[in-house]
Amino acid sequence: MSFVPPPYPYERLDGLKKLAARHEGGPIDCSIGTPIDPPPAFVLEELAKGTGVRGYPPSIGSPDYRLAAATWIERRFGVSIDVDQVAACVGTKEFVASLAQYLHLRTPERDTVLYPAVSYPTYAMGATLGGLRAVPVGVVNGQLDLASINPADIERALVLWSNSPSNPTGDLDDLEQAALWGRVHGVLVASDECYAEFTWAGRPRSILEHGLDGVLAVHSISKRSNMAGVRAGFYAGDAEVVTFLRLVRQHAGLMVPGPVQAAVALAYGDDEHVNLQRDIYRRRLQLLSNALEPIGVHAPFPDGSFYLWCSKEGLDGWQLAGELSAASGLIVSPGELYGDAGADFVRIAVVQPDDRLALAAQRLKESN
Repeated sequence: MSFVPPPYPYERLDGLKKLAARHEGGPIDCSIGTPIDPPPAFVLEELAKGTGVRGYPPSIGSPDYRLAAATWIERRFGVSIDVDQVAACVGTKEFVASLAQYLHLRTPERDTVLYPAVSYPTYAMGATLGGLRAVPVGVVNGQLDLASINPADIERALVLWSNSPSNPTGDLDDLEQAALWGRVHGVLVASDECYAEFTWAGRPRSILEHGLDGVLAVHSISKRSNMAGVRAGFYAGDAEVVTFLRLVRQHAGLMVPGPVQAAVALAYGDDEHVNLQRDIYRRRLQLLSNALEPIGVHAPFPDGSFYLWCSKEGLDGWQLAGELSAASGLIVSPGELYGDAGADFVRIAVVQPDDRLALAAQRLKESN
């Protein structure tokens, strides 16, 4: 074969899992950002009705689905957007992984994906899967260092990815600056905003607040409403780009199931369950941040997301991950999984129940 897929990042954690499993009471897996808390009951009730299960759902998303997303954008970010500039995706990971290859069909003379040097691995993998170039962009003080991008790479760029709040760091990017940069250079800016509801430093933000031309915002129901398993999200922004992607994706048969669309439309109409979840994540982040500092782990409370981005002097990320597994049973993600620039860090996802995280905190205290 000319292409051998690399190991999936989280499959590399087996050694950490063995260390963590030695603890009485078992390991506490905080390596993957999979929500653990229940979705809202009224949304599950709608899902159970099976609305639209017999027919093929519209690839772009039903009118109710797109209206719910557009209404939520206006309510949350103060941006009015036409429903024709909103379209469904089958969870945002597939959208991230496929965007570059579809954009390459539209602009074949360009072949490069620009993405944050410390980031969710699928931005770079999307380029690889499309046979394209992946070029990391440095991050300074949590924001893309746009001035550092090589002009030759700008000329070849199909898209610049931003992720704010960031997975894994929790940092907030300067979305206005990114949107302006994209328009100046004629490069689409795709803003992954899946953690926007969990913004701790001020209000949630979207790139759409800075105009719709030349930008896409990408959102998911997975984190917002604890519904990662239904695979539903949407993208919104530049009218011409959304129309092009809608047509291409329709040919690929990419469709959110009808019952899921009906349920997710209800979820986007309600903010109360999200407010409750925000309180839960804030409490869990503070619990582990407080527990890690006494053992010499720098674990600052993030500006956004439900991750702690941690480091310890003298240790790289794999060494720190091993120390935490041995001391507390915590399984965490070494920062090298998110790019070479993250090699001295670990990411901790606070997606375990309160009692399990309290157990990890107690183990850390006893290990000190």
